[in-house]
Amino acid sequence: MFTYFMPLILLFAIILLGTSVRILREYERAVVFTLGRFQRVKGPGLVLLMPFLQEMVRVDLRIRVIEIPAQDVISRDNVSMKVDAVLYFNVENPERAIIHVQHYLPATNMLAQTTLRAVLGQHDLDEMLSERKKLSADVQSILDGQTETWGIKVSNVEIRTVELTENMVRAIAKQAEAERDRRAKIIHAEAEFQASQTLVDAARILSSIPAAMQLRYLQTLTEIGAEQNSTVIFPMPIDLIKPFLDIVEKAGEPASGNGVYPQGSSSNLSLNS
Repeated sequence: MFTYFMPLILLFAIILLGTSVRILREYERAVVFTLGRFQRVKGPGLVLLMPFLQEMVRVDLRIRVIEIPAQDVISRDNVSMKVDAVLYFNVENPERAIIHVQHYLPATNMLAQTTLRAVLGQHDLDEMLSERKKLSADVQSILDGQTETWGIKVSNVEIRTVELTENMVRAIAKQAEAERDRRAKIIHAEAEFQASQTLVDAARILSSIPAAMQLRYLQTLTEIGAEQNSTVIFPMPIDLIKPFLDIVEKAGEPASGNGVYPQGSSSNLSLNS
């Protein structure tokens, strides 16, 4: 009789062993309930359960990566766009992750979507394009504060793509081109100002030293004479003809058309080579 029930007894023992013995990996924890009430968190390694009285929920403590699908966002300056991101989080407190929220994975995903839309909607388009790291940090801090009661730690949020309409892309390209033109004009104006300032300084130095002015005058004549010109026109200093002007003034004779001009003016000599 005993031998008849032996297979059944062995089968029942195997079933009990299978329901009472669990092996958890290093990154896993077991949230154990006794008659529906939380008892404690066990693991990793070998976990023994009382058959039919205790049950466990396996929790993975590794960092999870979730892709937040593209969200329709309207910026503060009324620009429509689609934004997607990547969320990194892990379970820090298995008890809270199982007891305080029904399904922590989809709950965290939905919370990340709503938080992403809310944060980006408070900023202009230029801030979204130029300060993406700062906006990602803002979303991460808000999510981390809200999921702390669930025993979840949000380690990072990366805004991956900001997709604009074709009209907005063309408008941004025109704006960038206008900005480049503005910078080019400013640089050109600054160069003109520096060049004119240098010329003023050079003129001030030459005027303070007459000999330097004469040397510059001779250098200019040398440069002109190096060219293959048939006519050279150069100014004559008034000091050279001033004695003649004084003689004419004393004699009371009017200025003639022989190249002599009234006092206080300068004259030009035209030499044919």
